[in-house]
Amino acid sequence: MPLTANDPSRVSWIDVPQNSDFPIQNIPFGVFLTRDDIITIGTRIGDNAIDLGALHQLGYFKGIDLTEDIFLQDSLNDFIADGRKTWRLVRNRISDIFLKSNQELQTNRAHCDKILFSLDQIEMQLPVDVGDYTDFYASKEHATNVGSLFRDPENALLPNWLHIPIGYHGRSSSIIPSGTPVRRPYGQTRPGEDGVPGFGPSKLLDFELEMAFITTDANDLGKRVPIKEAEDYIFGLVQFNDWSARDIQAWEYVPLGPFLGKSFASTISPWIVTLDALEPFRTQGPKQEPVPLPYLHQSGPMNFDINLEASIAPKDGSATLVCKSNFKYMYWSMAQQLTHHTVNGCNLRSGDMMGSGTISGPTKDSYGSMLELTWKGQNPLTLNDGSQRKFINDGDTVKMTAYCQKDGLRIGFGTCDGEVLPALE
Repeated sequence: MPLTANDPSRVSWIDVPQNSDFPIQNIPFGVFLTRDDIITIGTRIGDNAIDLGALHQLGYFKGIDLTEDIFLQDSLNDFIADGRKTWRLVRNRISDIFLKSNQELQTNRAHCDKILFSLDQIEMQLPVDVGDYTDFYASKEHATNVGSLFRDPENALLPNWLHIPIGYHGRSSSIIPSGTPVRRPYGQTRPGEDGVPGFGPSKLLDFELEMAFITTDANDLGKRVPIKEAEDYIFGLVQFNDWSARDIQAWEYVPLGPFLGKSFASTISPWIVTLDALEPFRTQGPKQEPVPLPYLHQSGPMNFDINLEASIAPKDGSATLVCKSNFKYMYWSMAQQLTHHTVNGCNLRSGDMMGSGTISGPTKDSYGSMLELTWKGQNPLTLNDGSQRKFINDGDTVKMTAYCQKDGLRIGFGTCDGEVLPALE
């Protein structure tokens, strides 16, 4: 099925500001609360949110096999479960409806009043009900840096890392949409000289610059997903900040891995950008040596050129850009991650989320966490107001940006922001 919505020559009758993340070629999907306290599934062009529930009820999706309530829900799970054919039909139809030459809705003021909302008239919600969440460790640069900091720099990568996509199962209940404040967590930390573990608010609160992909129903329990089919089960991506309490994490992670140092909060951007919309930005990933086992072998452009940025804004202060990375640095691709996730027969469901792990690049300014940027606090960063940061302070807002840009076309993800609140007594 052709991806007509990706045509770079298309222009919408909705005004799209210059350098907007949301031209007509994007058409992401999300869930929002309207001015009438109605939750609906929608999309966005420029600075306008589009109520897909109203669009469907008014007859604009005729000819596409959709249930009457498919967009009148508080999550995208059922829509995602309908599969790629439905996603493409709907996205192509939305693109046609809002094409500058299409007068059908454009001149119908009564319908426009029911369908279009300015951003100040809506409140974004979590786009999916995340049943299961897995976080991978897929950036070679990040894994090498962390291994160097916490183990032997000469043996930074553990023997398994170059053979399998390493991951752990996280806590889906604490995934929150952009703009939701994050409370500094309490926990145990390494013992001092007296041998007694410390306890209190985390002193080493960190961000992790990541992306995450959302899956649809992929396989029955006991069955595997072949690498060639893996992307058919990926709906789209969000930007992801997997907040980390490094001092809590360092004490607890041996022998079973991350736990309370991760599960207190994970922020996502609320618009899911489809894999279809990202198709023009495919690129080669890093060379994989040794060659992966046959079930993980993937040929052709296996990655996506997505620019990633993170900034820190102190309370009542301006934001300072602290790192710039790129999704293309991810060593293990999304298809490889999904394939490996199911190789033991684990079943994936609609709305499951898979984090990439911190995505660090080859240079110091492309490291995707404060742990790496300050080298475990040894080299503090100086912000625009002159203050310094080893890790994240109370009152700081971490702002993340993700976007693709090529031949004048920009496809982005919107905001992925979170302010850190002091720990509760």
